[in-house]
Amino acid sequence: MDTHIATTWKHIRRSPYQALAAIMIMVVTFLAVSVFTILILGSSKILNYFESKPQVTAFFHDEATTTQIDSLKNTLQATGKVSSLKFVSKQQALQIYKQQNKNDPLLLDLVTADVLPASLEISTFQITDLPVISNSLKNNPIVQEVVFQQDVVATLTTWSNAIRAIGLGLIVVLSIVSILIMATIIGMKISQKKEEIEVMQLIGATKWYISWPFIYEGMFYGLIGTFVGWVVVSATLFFSTPLLENFLQGIPLFPVPWYFYGLLLAGEVVLSMLLGWFASLLAVRRYIK
Repeated sequence: MDTHIATTWKHIRRSPYQALAAIMIMVVTFLAVSVFTILILGSSKILNYFESKPQVTAFFHDEATTTQIDSLKNTLQATGKVSSLKFVSKQQALQIYKQQNKNDPLLLDLVTADVLPASLEISTFQITDLPVISNSLKNNPIVQEVVFQQDVVATLTTWSNAIRAIGLGLIVVLSIVSILIMATIIGMKISQKKEEIEVMQLIGATKWYISWPFIYEGMFYGLIGTFVGWVVVSATLFFSTPLLENFLQGIPLFPVPWYFYGLLLAGEVVLSMLLGWFASLLAVRRYIK
């Protein structure tokens, strides 16, 4: 194996521009793999977050009594479709408002508890039950307004599915392009060493003995390209975490745990080695008889 690795390194040093081209196509491929893996997982967590939050909020008229609100809660519980109910009083609504606008004193001075309505936050076991609950609340005389989050969840689901489809499609296309380009580059190297290979065959070298340095070369390109792409995306995600945390306030995505970066790298290393191995194998099978 040491001989094969030494020969592989010699091949790379003798054609640096071809090596750079192979590495760059792998960098581009695994940049896309890293970005879309993060987007797919992130969008899934955001979707799960919104699905777990109260999906219907009913705001009550000021004249609604405690007895009426309790009666409504009992009616909703009796449907068997409600997973949780949370009553938010005017004072609690004011505290939530103050927390959300603590950095803007002007807004805090303009609002009192009397201005804010009491509300009831409702979650259902299944998203398909939301329209039924929402319609029943709208028809209740003590309910002033109903905020229905089905549109938010539906939009997030659509975006998540679109990101997944586009990401997988782009990764497949780039993987195929990477394989073809690397197979072409390694095939050119084999052609340049045609006479040397023929001499090795005459003195008894087996096909696999001749082929292994080229296979290792393809795997090396995949490994280096993966590492560079992973470093770029991981560093970008790490340093942009404060900005993203501010943008996605309340959604527990950050900080990204360190093991995620490790798992991402490990998965990409396996995939890149397979791509490099397959591309090299195609070239070897075509040019070495």
